[in-house]
Amino acid sequence: MMVLGASGAAAHHGWSWAESEQMELRGTVREVRIGPPHPTLRVETADNGVWTVELGNPSQTQRAGFAEGSAKVGDSITAIGNRAREGDEKRMKAVRLRTADRTYDIYPERIRGN
Repeated sequence: MMVLGASGAAAHHGWSWAESEQMELRGTVREVRIGPPHPTLRVETADNGVWTVELGNPSQTQRAGFAEGSAKVGDSITAIGNRAREGDEKRMKAVRLRTADRTYDIYPERIRGN
């Protein structure tokens, strides 16, 4: 399930490829990669295919509490963040991740109304 919502987030260096509006992406983790330049998840949605969800740099992501083992293949996950400006590109920069038992605020200063 994908839900789109408006926000006032402004793009800056490192975010110029992403829309300013934030969205919520719900799905099942298909792949987890922890490491530079950005840890990523591949998330399969029920109705919109597989998305690449980028997190912060490895140090920032770890400071948020998300590390190796925080999510594994088959886990349900909700990602809130900014999708790619290219409408056909299924990629987003996550500001918050939620698993069954934990919330990870990757970019707390960028979270809008969630």
